[in-house]
Amino acid sequence: MIAFGIMTLTPDSEATYLTEIARLAKKFDIECFWFIPSQINPYSQQVKGKRFDSLTNQWVDGDFPIPSVLYDRCFYGDDDHSKQCLPIVSWLKNRNDITFLGYGLPNKLELYESLKDSILSPYLPVSVFVSDSEMVFQELEARRKIVLKPINGSQGHGIYYIKKNDNSFHVKTEKQKQIISRIFPNKLKLLRWLKPLIQAKKYLLQPYLELYDQSLQPFDIRILLQKNEQGIWTERGRGIRTGTMGGILSNLSAGGIVKNFTEWADTLPPTTAEYIRSELNYILNHLPLLLESKFLPLFEIGVDIGIAKNGSIWILDLNSKPGRKVILQTAPEMKETLIHAPLLYAKHLLGLEQQERKSFYAKTLSH
Repeated sequence: MIAFGIMTLTPDSEATYLTEIARLAKKFDIECFWFIPSQINPYSQQVKGKRFDSLTNQWVDGDFPIPSVLYDRCFYGDDDHSKQCLPIVSWLKNRNDITFLGYGLPNKLELYESLKDSILSPYLPVSVFVSDSEMVFQELEARRKIVLKPINGSQGHGIYYIKKNDNSFHVKTEKQKQIISRIFPNKLKLLRWLKPLIQAKKYLLQPYLELYDQSLQPFDIRILLQKNEQGIWTERGRGIRTGTMGGILSNLSAGGIVKNFTEWADTLPPTTAEYIRSELNYILNHLPLLLESKFLPLFEIGVDIGIAKNGSIWILDLNSKPGRKVILQTAPEMKETLIHAPLLYAKHLLGLEQQERKSFYAKTLSH
């Protein structure tokens, strides 16, 4: 039986999704384990976590060896526990006896630097590292409107929109599904607010893109890509995420709602809809292979695409640990496919490894 381990940072993260995977695993000759990276004993290399009992359909506490296949669903932040787990996961990724479904992507700035000279560069908003608060002010002088994003951020947390008016500065963000807005009357007060912000966390700066619809609601397109049982990249679905009127985020965690992509596209002029579909297909045909030419292999990618008021199309974010809410809400019939996907791809990876071993032994014997 294949030992399939799922790693999360908290014991209840994505519990429903992970339990559904475990319930189906037995028919693929797979046994599921669930643990937190910090639960690995560095001396015995035993893990204190949960094993799924297929007879009772329950997770059972226990100790077990590190599983041979790992599905990393850890969402790392700036907290101490994330910093403790990151080097442990890096150590696991360097082991030859362990296979990861996907090896993840770097932070937003590293991603931009790796792709900015590629064929997809026209779709990437210019991104620069925020070195100090004075630099932010200079960019505001030049652009009038900018966006600050945490380099290691996810789910839209910590994103700030800043606009320079004639004599004041308007700052807007979203927290706990609420729009928070402040006016700073002068440069000095803006810089006083900025300095501790960028000292506490690393940020990148981008030009502000007018990514909202006719109702002044921010929106984007979320597309889920996964590898199938043959290891071929497949689109699982796409949907429209729409945020609060006057807000800056369309993320579901910020209160966004989901619309069916086809229904949304049908409301557009036919030439506009065809242009958008063509551009999306071009991006999706090149993006996964381009990423895997720059970084280690992946299993799934969440692609967030923005369409600006002037019709320009932008790659807003790439996530190697995407959620499934958008696809499940717009295409609920995909639920079983999404649950099967990690299990089928794990079997594919182990099949490849066995073929490589056979090839190696054949070469050894021939010599």
